[in-house]
Amino acid sequence: MSHAEDLIAKFDHRRATVGVIGLGYVGLPLAATIAEAGLSAIGFDTDAAKIEALLAGRSYIRHVDSERLRKLVRTRPPDAGGQFHPTADFALLENCDGVLICVPTPLTESRDPDLSYVRSTAEAVAAHVRPGQVIVLESTTYPGTTEEVVKPILERSGLVAGRDFHLAFSPEREDPNNRDFTTRTIPKLVGGITPDCGRVAAALYSAVIDTVIPVSDAKVAEAAKLLENIYRSVNIALVNELKVLFQKMGIDIWEVIAAASSKPFGFTPFYPGPGLGGHCIPIDPFYLSWRARQYEMETRFIELAGEVNRAMPDYVVDRVAEALNDRGKSLKGARVLVLGVAYKRDIDDDRESPAFRVMELLQRKQATLCYHDPFVPVLRRSRRYDFGLASTPLTPANLAAVDAVVIVTDHSEVDYESVVRHAPLVVDSRNATRLVRASRHNVVLA
Repeated sequence: MSHAEDLIAKFDHRRATVGVIGLGYVGLPLAATIAEAGLSAIGFDTDAAKIEALLAGRSYIRHVDSERLRKLVRTRPPDAGGQFHPTADFALLENCDGVLICVPTPLTESRDPDLSYVRSTAEAVAAHVRPGQVIVLESTTYPGTTEEVVKPILERSGLVAGRDFHLAFSPEREDPNNRDFTTRTIPKLVGGITPDCGRVAAALYSAVIDTVIPVSDAKVAEAAKLLENIYRSVNIALVNELKVLFQKMGIDIWEVIAAASSKPFGFTPFYPGPGLGGHCIPIDPFYLSWRARQYEMETRFIELAGEVNRAMPDYVVDRVAEALNDRGKSLKGARVLVLGVAYKRDIDDDRESPAFRVMELLQRKQATLCYHDPFVPVLRRSRRYDFGLASTPLTPANLAAVDAVVIVTDHSEVDYESVVRHAPLVVDSRNATRLVRASRHNVVLA
């Protein structure tokens, strides 16, 4: 039996062990889902604190329940399906039939792709790759990365991709805290560098995911993920631009979108906000625009959408300044509470959050800052920001003590009626106050 048929049989009969490298917002739920499907899962991460938490049965991601993990986690490598062992010991990669790479792909300061995590992970895998394995990159990247970057690094082992081991790409499609779609139920795209590589990778995911969609090769799968996020980026930029225009015209963009959404065909609603956040939409489109320049082409839609979306925090701060000025106050010296710093509603993920740019601009204009977020109790130092703040309770006294509240993230557990009642001014960039602002004169949309 060939390597391909042997692996496919292992996945079909749930006799395989699958390694997941990177136990973050993508890798952790994926590893748990693999174990729940009856395979053995080994999760790899270089962050000792994550491994320690998991071995103790504690989740560090809000939408991944600790009780769910305690049923799966084992302190030793799994000896049966349905078990999950977190570890920093990359030598255990040799025990894995499949290896899924789920590491970050950020941008550099000049907005070029930063593949350092992908390269270092591929080097770690190359040290332990063995014949018959299937290795899949899930990290979002430009078309060609799997073949041009990952494949040569893995082949330093002396083994040949497509002959001795299988190599594929399958884009992650996580949507944290979306109760309608889980890791298991979101359809999975899979493309191999050869047809056999694609078949084996599809067999792995078919043992775990409800719907697997094979595509012709890895480049198609890489490009499909970028198209998904560019589609969202461009359409969000469109409504953000219209929001600014309609505000000048005295028109409520939110009512306009609701009205247009009554059309049962030909219209998909997108919603404006204070800017883009998260690990995908603010970053992924620029992977393709960078790649396009190598083909002597400019991706004008991508670049323009990026310009519009990056300008939204400035627009929000300008609206705060205007609203304070209308009340005889200056933004300089004003006490401003930023409400919500996670990049989207009801999650604890603050990566690339537009709230941080809003806060940076407010500080530049010499406002005094505080913030509240029920899911982000302390602002951790990042590569760009170090605010050194802890979440302020939303008590009536604290709300009354500030000059303005700026709603950047619309968490559902916040009592917006109380916010509007007690704060002297509320600048709402998310339409969070739509149910309570009708009878109030202290709410400004941004």
